Amino acid sequence: MYSFFLIQIHPVLMLIGLIIMGGEANITYKALPLKKEIKKLIHLILHAIVLILGIVGICAAFKNHNESGIANMYSLHSWLGIGVISLYAIQWIFGFVMFFYPGGSESLRNQSIPWQVLFGLIVYVLALGTASLGFLEKLTFMESLAGVAKYGSEALIVNFTAIVTREYYSLAPLVLERQCLRRL
Repeated sequence: MYSFFLIQIHPVLMLIGLIIMGGEANITYKALPLKKEIKKLIHLILHAIVLILGIVGICAAFKNHNESGIANMYSLHSWLGIGVISLYAIQWIFGFVMFFYPGGSESLRNQSIPWQVLFGLIVYVLALGTASLGFLEKLTFMESLAGVAKYGSEALIVNFTAIVTREYYSLAPLVLERQCLRRL
């Protein structure tokens, strides 16, 4: 029961954290009608929660693999996952130091903003790609080890979740772009 919980919690934490909350953290900074300082704080806190959920999700996957006798870091999904969470941490630390505490000079912050936005978008795209590989890996395991039918309800749930994730991911940058254009 415990190992079943561990392997189920990994995709839940990663999906809620990196995909859903990560997208919301980006949108809230541009969409909320609040003072800049408040929006910045909300943006920072949401991204910190995303980072924590991602780290806990990765730890759950490692713990499950270790307890189940499954090798770690053997798939493209696992390699990209470590890369994404590392880039996410670098992005968060840079943003915290540059824009929050102690904060760079106004000139340096203004020069950094386009790079911060671009790097954040790249990390978000990588997170979706990694999630897509994770859905595929999960489905492959379910079909080969657990005997799940290719067109069974479990397979449909995994594929449906992957499609909804991709659609949400596709809409989040569009909402963000629309908010950016509205401010011009």
